[in-house]
Amino acid sequence: MRTITTHNAPATGLRGIGDTSWHTHGVCHGMDLDDADTTFFPLPRDHEAIADAKELCAACPVKRDCLNFALENVLKEGIWGGLTEAERRPWHDGLPQRLDYDRVIAVFNGRDVHLTAKERQVVIDHAYARGWRADRLSVALQVTQEHARDLLTQAAHKVFHRDLTQGVPQRRKKKRKRSKPATSKPATGQAAKEQPASRPVQSTSAHAPLGKAA
Repeated sequence: MRTITTHNAPATGLRGIGDTSWHTHGVCHGMDLDDADTTFFPLPRDHEAIADAKELCAACPVKRDCLNFALENVLKEGIWGGLTEAERRPWHDGLPQRLDYDRVIAVFNGRDVHLTAKERQVVIDHAYARGWRADRLSVALQVTQEHARDLLTQAAHKVFHRDLTQGVPQRRKKKRKRSKPATSKPATGQAAKEQPASRPVQSTSAHAPLGKAA
């Protein structure tokens, strides 16, 4: 279960889908509800009201957080992050393919971040490359260990097929060489010169003549 923070919690920069800690830093914070509703939910063709709302958003320090909040919670009405609903439509459509490496790094640093589909896949691939086990990935993605194990297996298969397609040589286990018994070798170099030359000893039989051989 993801931790849902309230608007009283300190700002964290990167947050989960239910984090509203950025609210207190917004320019619109503290506005009367009726005034805020009139300002940020104008009619589509009320260009003057839209311009007034965008002017307020332009000076807001948490404009990006406001936009992310609207995108992640599928808030398609009103002005969020300085964009109208028509201007945010391409962002809503392309949200699953958003890739923000700040969010990916935050996950590896132990943060609980609401990831898009593409960001989630990058986390899985890097977790496999780093040698993460299923229990660690399950905590990072808030899934079961069985699901995390399946995700790591899929990542391993993807790496294998990628290497196979690109012709990357596969690692093979090295065969152990059998050790041969040590044999005595004749001395070489200077040591061989110092050794006296051995001559075969001829045995003399009783019938052999004395003196030089005939």
